[in-house]
Amino acid sequence: MSLRETINGTTIADRILFICLIAVSLVGLVFIKEVLPRSGDVTIEIQGKRAYRYPVDEDRSVDVASPTGRLTVQIKDRKVRVLHATCENKLCEQQGWVSSGVIICLPARISVIVGSPTGPKDREVDAISG
Repeated sequence: MSLRETINGTTIADRILFICLIAVSLVGLVFIKEVLPRSGDVTIEIQGKRAYRYPVDEDRSVDVASPTGRLTVQIKDRKVRVLHATCENKLCEQQGWVSSGVIICLPARISVIVGSPTGPKDREVDAISG
């Protein structure tokens, strides 16, 4: 069955329904982009304590040192990666670009958190973390 035969076999109500479904889908895409928050910050923690916070919008490279290792963190095009690490296995480097989530270098005890919340919610305690 060809596309032309399929279109000819539909009624006006089918066509109106199809157009309405497409319109609702497009409105939903626009709505989701506006409602969902974009990741705003990159937080770098050393041994569990916040050491740096940068906006994810500004491209930069950051050298981070801890008592047990060093990392070079690169922020570019609203994504983050570990460019260079001094640890042996370099798993944090292999993780690649991240637009939200966490990159952890366990040997250096450094965490790079992408999309961390800002403001008073940052300090709230929930049922899971106690």
